[in-house]
Amino acid sequence: MNFVLNYWGILVVTLLLGGGAQLYIRSTYARYSKVPVANGLSGAEVARRMLDSNGLQAVGIRQVAGKLTDNYDPRTRVLSLSQDVFQGRSVAAAGVASHEAGHAVQHALSYAPAGFRSALVPVASLGSNMAWPLIIAGIFLNFPLLITFGAAFFAIAVMFQIVTLPVEFDASRRAVASLEGVLPSEQVAGARSVLTAAALTYVAAALVSVLYLLYYLSLGRRD
Repeated sequence: MNFVLNYWGILVVTLLLGGGAQLYIRSTYARYSKVPVANGLSGAEVARRMLDSNGLQAVGIRQVAGKLTDNYDPRTRVLSLSQDVFQGRSVAAAGVASHEAGHAVQHALSYAPAGFRSALVPVASLGSNMAWPLIIAGIFLNFPLLITFGAAFFAIAVMFQIVTLPVEFDASRRAVASLEGVLPSEQVAGARSVLTAAALTYVAAALVSVLYLLYYLSLGRRD
């Protein structure tokens, strides 16, 4: 019975945190997508200005499909912006574009947490892939040691999520700083709201992962 209660309890927390964070980012993004930026620049132009002001003329910008699929790839030094952000001339587009440009600035400055996160990518991927088969096998075979091994691999993936937090917060800080003096203060505050909402999705995911890690570790300690 404790197994069921613990599992379903964490599942409820997952739905509340994850669902709430996603709802918040989508509603906040939708709200500020309707607010035109005072300078009339598109997200791509905002990102280009931020990159160029940091001496990153070599970093490319491209449009990609999807919604909120924006990212920066340090391997190719390319900023990928979704259509709404690339072409959009809204406060939301300016905030997201600047945030991704912030990741490019981190890369150029060898920002330590970002470098550590990049180094963790292959290890975290391995940990995530190895964790579930071991945990599931341990549960069905009633073999706690297997669960513990699985939890150890899962811990690597959790570490990646935790390391991601300061990287995302710093990119948002750089984004807001780049918009100050370029946009009116109320629009900078709006961009900050969009980025804060986005950051909460990372926080929620990390918290949920930590809860699951503690749960798997408790299963592994059972006699």
